Amino acid sequence: QVQLEESGGGLVQTGGSLRLSCAASQYIFSVDRMGWYRQAPGKQRELVAALFSGGATSYADSVKGRFTISRDIAKNTLFLRMSSLKPEDTAVYYCNVQVRGSTTFTDYWGQGTQVTVSS
Repeated sequence: QVQLEESGGGLVQTGGSLRLSCAASQYIFSVDRMGWYRQAPGKQRELVAALFSGGATSYADSVKGRFTISRDIAKNTLFLRMSSLKPEDTAVYYCNVQVRGSTTFTDYWGQGTQVTVSS
């Protein structure tokens, strides 16, 4: 069973930066997409950044130009570099790996890491 573990969250002031990491317990085959989601109190979980198997990336409009998703294949680790942070970026951030099966997709999730941006 694949396990994902996020780290790197914390408290930062407006305008600051953080880098989140998501380490997988093993190499994951047939990955279709890797991504970072976030969920703020009282809001739905939203996809903020995605990295597709072909290398393309996608970002939510609210984070474009400020967040960068990347990965280290050798270390089975996914990253999210966040800069120019705003109070509205405060949320629990989750990493997600979607694996393509023969007929379905399987999603793996980390436990989440809290990011708090103070004004």
